[in-house]
Amino acid sequence: MSFEYFIGGRYLRARKKQAFISLITILSTAGVMVGVMALIVVIAVMAGFESDLKSRILGGQAHVVVMRHGEPFKDYARILEYLETVEGVEAASPVIYQQVMIRSAHGVSGAVLRGVDPQTAGQVINTLANITLPHVGTDQRRQRTAVPVPGIVLGKELAKNLGVVKGDMIYLISPRGMLSPIGHIPAMKQFEVTGFFESGMYDFDGSFAYIHLADAQKILRLGDAVSGVEVRVKDIYQAGEIAEDIRSELGFPYWAWDWMRKNQNLFTALKLEKTAMFIILTLIILVAAFNIASTLIMMVMGKTRDIAILKAMGATDRQVRKIFVFKGMVIGLVGTILGVGCGFLLCAILKRYSIVELTGDIYYFTTKLPVRLEWLDVVIIVTAALVICFIATLYPAYQASKLDPVEAIRYG
Repeated sequence: MSFEYFIGGRYLRARKKQAFISLITILSTAGVMVGVMALIVVIAVMAGFESDLKSRILGGQAHVVVMRHGEPFKDYARILEYLETVEGVEAASPVIYQQVMIRSAHGVSGAVLRGVDPQTAGQVINTLANITLPHVGTDQRRQRTAVPVPGIVLGKELAKNLGVVKGDMIYLISPRGMLSPIGHIPAMKQFEVTGFFESGMYDFDGSFAYIHLADAQKILRLGDAVSGVEVRVKDIYQAGEIAEDIRSELGFPYWAWDWMRKNQNLFTALKLEKTAMFIILTLIILVAAFNIASTLIMMVMGKTRDIAILKAMGATDRQVRKIFVFKGMVIGLVGTILGVGCGFLLCAILKRYSIVELTGDIYYFTTKLPVRLEWLDVVIIVTAALVICFIATLYPAYQASKLDPVEAIRYG
């Protein structure tokens, strides 16, 4: 061990008359620890929130949607055949979108009606993998009533708002009705609730209702047209490039947009919030760094005679600087290690136990607090903490190295 590290280690163990400096050293270490711990926990929670939100959004919507400007989308069969040849596409399914009203015996609620093909919809959207949508034209089991009734699958929260259970009858009211002598009459059709779905996203579960594609075409008077074609891709982060390729190949009047473009504002806001929280919480480490600087400054003032003797014995300015940089970095390193350990422990507790419950209508989904530790974030936090602590040691170490040994011994 070089004598710089030896002396720096001795300075860390303050004597009784320097107990005040020792207390400041402990507080500086604790400050770095708290700052690093807070950064790790907050960034882990925000990364977990973003990851969980992303997975739930992708579980309830397609990666890419192909639509048509102006005219009804009638040639979707040709588009489906083309999409099967596109590299990176796993599955595609036609879909119909329409805002409707749903009336039950216990209430009325607005909803987003989605007409889907049960055979292919589950291959595109995960939450539809196990749903059943009997169609009156093909399912003979619906003949137990005098008038065949098609089936409808409701989101869990939507069913709760309507007060319905499986087997209940509801009325679907569409704005695309007919003209009569008394004006426009909305179309109304009875459906039987055949099941529920739960994506974990409050917005989806509280607004979506699924019926068979043929039933949607009939009640919305679309003929053989659809609203668009939903596509699932192999790599979700290549969805934008695949959508651009589809747009280029099909040309006008077709267009395609991907999930990243649709939710761009949300994920941009999350990224900005994560960056802002990192900067704000870094100020805690900055305050601890000021404590480290003040500790070293008082140490330099108290060790003036020792520094002068070292320089008189041949110690260079660089070696003197090294002594105080070493002491400051030990404080920062110990605080950082303790902060990382406490941060990991607190993240594990939050991940294992439901200490904080999220409300679905505020936080998009209902779940316990999501936590996701990413090693890149940890490395950035540790690096930032050590760099701040290192910068805090430079001024005191520089002042110590510039002491004149003759003047220091004479007046120290």
